[in-house]
Amino acid sequence: MIPKVFREVIDLGDGREISIETGKLAKQAHGSVVVQSGKCMLLCTVVSNYKQSDVDFLPLTVDYREKFAASGRYPGGFFKREARPSDGEVLTMRLVDRVLRPLFPKDYHSETQVMIQLMSHDDDVMPEAMAGLAASAAIQLSDFPFECAISEARVGRVNGEFVINPTRAQLAESDIEMMIGASADSVMMVEGEMKEISEEEMVEAIKFAHDHIKIQCAAQLRLAEAVGRKEVREYETEREDEELAKKIHKLAYDKVYAVAKAGSAKHERSASFQEIKEEIKATFSEEELEDFGELVSKYYSKAEKAAVRDLTLNEGLRLDGRKTDEIRPIWCEVDYLPSTHGSAIFTRGETQALATVTLGTSREANKIDMPSYEGEETFYLHYNFPPFCTGEARPIRGTSRREVGHGNLAQRALKGMIPEDCPYTVRVVSEVLESNGSSSMATVCSGTMALMDAGVQLKKPVSGIAMGLISDIDSGKYAVLSDILGDEDHLGDMDFKVTGTADGITACQMDIKVKGLSYEILVNALKQAQAGRIHILGKLTDTIGEPNADVKAHAPKMVTRTIPNEFIGALIGPGGKVIQELQKETGTTIVINEDPVTEEGIVEILGTDQNGINAVLTKIDSLMFKPEVGSVYEVKVIKMLDFGAVVEYMDAPGNEVLLHVSELAWERTENVSDVVNMGDVFDIKYIGVDPRTRKDKVSRKALLPKPEGYKERPPRDNSRGRDDRRGRDNRDRKPRRD
Repeated sequence: MIPKVFREVIDLGDGREISIETGKLAKQAHGSVVVQSGKCMLLCTVVSNYKQSDVDFLPLTVDYREKFAASGRYPGGFFKREARPSDGEVLTMRLVDRVLRPLFPKDYHSETQVMIQLMSHDDDVMPEAMAGLAASAAIQLSDFPFECAISEARVGRVNGEFVINPTRAQLAESDIEMMIGASADSVMMVEGEMKEISEEEMVEAIKFAHDHIKIQCAAQLRLAEAVGRKEVREYETEREDEELAKKIHKLAYDKVYAVAKAGSAKHERSASFQEIKEEIKATFSEEELEDFGELVSKYYSKAEKAAVRDLTLNEGLRLDGRKTDEIRPIWCEVDYLPSTHGSAIFTRGETQALATVTLGTSREANKIDMPSYEGEETFYLHYNFPPFCTGEARPIRGTSRREVGHGNLAQRALKGMIPEDCPYTVRVVSEVLESNGSSSMATVCSGTMALMDAGVQLKKPVSGIAMGLISDIDSGKYAVLSDILGDEDHLGDMDFKVTGTADGITACQMDIKVKGLSYEILVNALKQAQAGRIHILGKLTDTIGEPNADVKAHAPKMVTRTIPNEFIGALIGPGGKVIQELQKETGTTIVINEDPVTEEGIVEILGTDQNGINAVLTKIDSLMFKPEVGSVYEVKVIKMLDFGAVVEYMDAPGNEVLLHVSELAWERTENVSDVVNMGDVFDIKYIGVDPRTRKDKVSRKALLPKPEGYKERPPRDNSRGRDDRRGRDNRDRKPRRD
C-alpha cells in the first residue's frame, strides 16, 4: 500500500523552490521529512527517548552526513565506506545544534538524536543551507517539548543584490557568505565571512535572510497541521522549591555582588564564589543536603548569575573590574620560535595563543573530498585547545567539534587577506596556551602576526574581538561588553565574535540567547566591537607594522615558472628520472601542475638554497631553449664523430646539435679533428631546420671569412639524364609494382 504523503512547497522568489515531504520514508522515527531543492534531497529523522537520562543537561546529538552515492561517487581511501565525519560535515552539525539546543526545556534530559543525511546531490544546490529547515520540520512532526519552529538560510550578495541560498558559482562572485538561524520572531545564530563590509551592511543581510526564514517557518507549521499535530509528551520535570530558591538568593546575592565588584582575577574569584557556596551549604544538615543538595547548587548558580548581571547593568562594572567597553591589557611578540617559518604570541588578559606558519608547495594543499564538493585549500588554519589552557586535566580524544569550529572561524577571518598571487600553500596552527575568553579571536590576532613574520604579504592585518550583551527587557536596560571573559560568555544574552581590518568586517559568529533582540541594539553592539577591533589592531601593528619583505633564511623560497605543455614530459623524464635527479642534485622540491584552462605546465620550485633554485630554473630554460634563425650562439664540443662534432649551447646546457663536417670550414675537411677538438668553445650560426634532414642546421664557417679565390661547388644535378615527362599522358603505361 502506498502511504499517504504530505507536502509543502516554499517559493524562494526567483524560480527556485524547496519542498518538505513526509509520510513516505522512515516512519518509525518520531519525526521524519525529506527536504528537496532541485535534485538535492535531505532525509532528516529525529528520535528522543521517553525515559529521562541521569544527567543534568540535554544529551542532544546532531549528526549530518553526506553519502557519496548521492553524487554517484565512491568514498576515497582503502575502505570503500563512509567513516568519520569530515570537517565540513562537523561544521554543519554545529550550525544546526546551536539553534536547536536552546529551544528544548532546560529540564528536558532525554537522549535525543537528530540525523540529517544527504541522499541526492545537485551541483547547483548547497545542501547545508537546508539542514536547519529539515531538522526543525522533523521536530514539528514529533511530540518533543520544543519551543517553536526555526530555520536556517544562507545569504550572499552578488553585484549589490542579496541572494538567498546562493549556488557555489554565485558565492564565488559574492562579497558576503552568511548563515543565519532564526525563528519567526527572533534571530538566534549568525555565522559567516565577508569582504570588509560595514556593520550596517551586515545587519541588512541578516534582515534579508530573516524575512525568508519566516516563510520557511510558516511552511513547517502548515505541514504539521496537515499531518495532525501530536500532543507534547509528558516527561519527569526537575524538582522545584520556590521557598528554598528565595532563601539561597537572600544568602548569596549580596556576598556574590561584593566579590564581583572587587574585580579579582579568575582563580581568586572562582575560589571566593566557591567559598560562598560552601558557607551556604553549611547552613543545611547532612540529611537536607542529601535530600535537595542539587537544588542548593542550582539556586546558588542562579543567584550568582543575577548578582553579576545586576552589577554590570546598575554600575557598568564587570567581574575583573573593567568598564563595559574596556579591553584587557595586551602584549605581543613575533619570531619567538627559531625554527618555524613564522611565529607569534598574542596575550590578552588571561588568554594566550601561540601561532605558527608553515610554507609549502601545492602538494601540501588541504584536499577536500566530500560528496557535495571537491577541491583544495592552499590556506588553512588548525586550532588546538589542550586541557591545561584552563587548568584542567581531562582525556584527549582527537579533535573536538569545538576545535574544528573555532579554527574554521579564524581561517575565514584571515583567508581573504592572503594575496591571490601567493605562491605558497600556507598552514597556520594556533596553540591555545591560556584561555579565559575568546581564544578564537586570540588565534586571529596571533595568526595575523605570524603570517607577517613569515613574509606572507597580507593585504591588510586582521584583528578580532569577542563581545557580550546583558539586557533586561522589562527595564529596557542593556550593556554591551567588549572583550568578554569566560564567565561572561555563559551568563550573558548574546555572545558574538567579530573580525576585520581597519576597513571592514571579514568574519563573524553570533549566538543570540534573548528573544526579540532589536536591530538597533545589534548595530550598537557591532559599532562597539569595531572600536575594540581597531584598538587591538593598533597593538598588533605596533608589534609588527607590515609583512617582512622576504621569508626567513631557513624557510623555503618559492619560485613559479610556466612552461608550454610540450616541455612537461621532458622535465619529468622517463619514469620521473629527470625531475628526481634534479631534486636530488639541487636540494629542492619540484611540483608540476597543469593549468586547467591554458593546459600550460605550472612548475613550483621550493628550496632553502637560492643556488639550487637557480639551477632548476637554468635547467628549465635549457629545456625550453629554441634558437632563432640567423642568431649566433657560443657552443662547446662534447662529442667527436666521423661526420661532424656534437656541440652544446653554452647558454642552454643539455641542448645539443650536430655541427656537420661540411659546416666546419670553407676548405674541404678530411678529419673533424683537423679543425676542432673535444672541449673547444667557439661561435656558430643557427641556419634553421634543414628541409632534407628536418634537423637543426648550424654552421661555423658562416662566421668565418671566405678564403681568397674560394669557388662555390656547383649544385648537384639530380636529373641524371631522365626525360622530363611532366604533362604527358601516361595512362597507357603499365602500373609498376610496389
